Amino acid sequence: MMMRPMRVGLAMALLMTITVLTIVIAQQEDQQPPPPMLPVEEVGMCSRTFFSALVQLIPCRAAVAPFSPIPPTESCCSAVVTLGRPCLCLLANGPPLSGIDRSMALQLPQRCFANFPPCDVIN
Repeated sequence: MMMRPMRVGLAMALLMTITVLTIVIAQQEDQQPPPPMLPVEEVGMCSRTFFSALVQLIPCRAAVAPFSPIPPTESCCSAVVTLGRPCLCLLANGPPLSGIDRSMALQLPQRCFANFPPCDVIN
């Protein structure tokens, strides 16, 4: 009968270790700089990770869907302006994303009347 409490304790210790490792790894990933796909000075101006910048642009999803006739909404344009050129260019030069037309995404600053030049796409 003593084996059962010991197994439960071991399982709990293992679960705690996995949880702590998951948190530590996630924090390390958040602290890593974005990949150097753009000039260093421009990447450095974007303090967000690729994923967090992408999440902020969720209101733009309908406006950048392939063959979408939907113009960007006010909340989309607000997100574009808030993110700014460095973060948008980081996203534009990131990995391809399913359901997003990259050329339409690159037009967001112009379509939202944002006051910054378009991104240079690095292949």
